[in-house]
Amino acid sequence: MTRPKVTERVGRISTSPSAVASQRARELRAEGHDMLALSAGEPDFQTPPHVIEAAHRAMLDGQTKYTSISGTPELKTAIQEKFRRENGLAYETDEIIVSTGAKQVIYNAVMATVEKGDEVIIPAPYWISYEQIVQLVNGTAKVVPCSGDVGFKLSAEALEGAITPQTRLLMINTPSNPSGAVYTEGNLKELAEVLRKHPQIWILTDDIYEHIVFDGRKAATMAVVAPDLKDRTITVNGVSKAYSMTGFRIGFAGAPKALTSQMVKVQSQSTSGTSSVGQAAALAALTGPQDFIETCRRAYQDRRDLIVSMLNQTTGITCRTPEGAFYAFPDCAGLMGTTTPAGKRIETDQDLVMHLMDDHGVALVHGAAYGMSPNFRVSFAASMEELEEAGRRIQTAANALVKD
Repeated sequence: MTRPKVTERVGRISTSPSAVASQRARELRAEGHDMLALSAGEPDFQTPPHVIEAAHRAMLDGQTKYTSISGTPELKTAIQEKFRRENGLAYETDEIIVSTGAKQVIYNAVMATVEKGDEVIIPAPYWISYEQIVQLVNGTAKVVPCSGDVGFKLSAEALEGAITPQTRLLMINTPSNPSGAVYTEGNLKELAEVLRKHPQIWILTDDIYEHIVFDGRKAATMAVVAPDLKDRTITVNGVSKAYSMTGFRIGFAGAPKALTSQMVKVQSQSTSGTSSVGQAAALAALTGPQDFIETCRRAYQDRRDLIVSMLNQTTGITCRTPEGAFYAFPDCAGLMGTTTPAGKRIETDQDLVMHLMDDHGVALVHGAAYGMSPNFRVSFAASMEELEEAGRRIQTAANALVKD
């Protein structure tokens, strides 16, 4: 029987593996299984009370209608001040767009810069959605592997080698999901030297984890490090990670007006803009007390130290110490080719992750989803008790695997 078809472009993409893993963990927990979910990419802290109160007050005051497509004037002014205060970046308010999460900002930017036949350079490991969004707009994702041996960072040499006449966009995420790598000012200067030779390339820098950096580091961003490239750079950020506001769905970016105007056009035909209440809450987050950020950062660093230590004491696993974000991305090559006590073969990182979930109650995400294997991602946005128990379960599972 003939049926209406769905588009080939949608068939090329898949549902987020991290969302799938988190959903599977919820289902197993609902069935009565003891599950530790370290698969979700969101803070476990409660949103600051003054932010919640601002959302409540906005609703009581009648701020429940459509806003300007690109964001409320008040929030865009606060974002302008945030960029100036925290990053040393000067943007006019018409160079700023507010969207339904940083993901929509990135989607808008890719839609506005990439056409069929255009190539987008994406260092791997990468956040899952980068490649998927590029595929959705009929672009070509040019993935450049950046292993732990090079700190999970794109080098100038690797960037130069990946550029072709079809290259239109470079995507950089620092601090990185999933690796926790943080590009230094020096790293970005080296990349900028290459990019100056190729004026056809836009640069998208995803700074959503900028406040979650460890051991005295400070996050750098391309438009500051290379101000001559600012008119080719889209600086993406948001309130989700720093203020534990994932559900409010507020992301934003600064970029040249010629590009933001096109991103606004895309947004006008998709969501028409984001939540008025969410924007009121984001305004309170950006203009209110900032001590919450440092409290969370210190907790993440303690959690990082615990889980990385336990992973490095696990048979067959090695883990670089993440420099930022709240993820570890251990290498599990030493466990490939093993067999579980039940006789299941572990041939891939996905096999290992499914074994840990189904047989040991720890939900993680396999490295192949981020463009690099054999690895897996651990979110340490969880309590010390949960992380310690998860570490014990991973160690128990690894010790029970049998080498051929």
